[in-house]
Amino acid sequence: MSKVRIAAIVEGHGEIESVPLLLRRIAAEVDPALVVEVVGPIRIPADRLRKAGEMERAVEFAARRLGEGGGIFVLLDCDWEGSCPKTDAPALLARARTARSDLPVALVLAYKEFEAWFIAACESLRGKRGLANDMAPEPKPEEIRGAKEWLSRQMPPNMRYSESLDQVALTAVFDMQAAKRASSFDKCYREVVSLLSQLQTRIN
Repeated sequence: MSKVRIAAIVEGHGEIESVPLLLRRIAAEVDPALVVEVVGPIRIPADRLRKAGEMERAVEFAARRLGEGGGIFVLLDCDWEGSCPKTDAPALLARARTARSDLPVALVLAYKEFEAWFIAACESLRGKRGLANDMAPEPKPEEIRGAKEWLSRQMPPNMRYSESLDQVALTAVFDMQAAKRASSFDKCYREVVSLLSQLQTRIN
């Protein structure tokens, strides 16, 4: 059994609990014997991190909390005007890595929201947290503007999706292979696997 440490930087309140769970679920698929300790997460809005010097400052703060060894994982919603994960993620990642080139750093932009990944895997969430038993998959889940509202529409009239209550519960059970229909989750999965591999190499 081996153990790795990851300091996480996230944007939303829901991700504070959801991201550590997601990291551990992916790690369990890659290596069931691997223990992942998540430091934080540290919550900072994306619009702040995009400002000059703020990503660098956040990564340095996360690294200090991490201490010796470990890596850094950044997850943000890519939903600002004119945003595109393919162009914005490399620029933000370069800034993050420049801040602490001594540590493995991974950065993922969920397009447009973390919840789009639930829509991509909605068949695995039927009947969960009040969601309808007949939810039909969307052909292009990441093009839905308002993924949280979409999930609310799949619930009874007296219920609505709550990021703080439902996100972590759905993160625990959504089908990650099905969620790869969303290209940003496929990217997320691969980035986490790569980060874990780098961290394991360092401790072996």
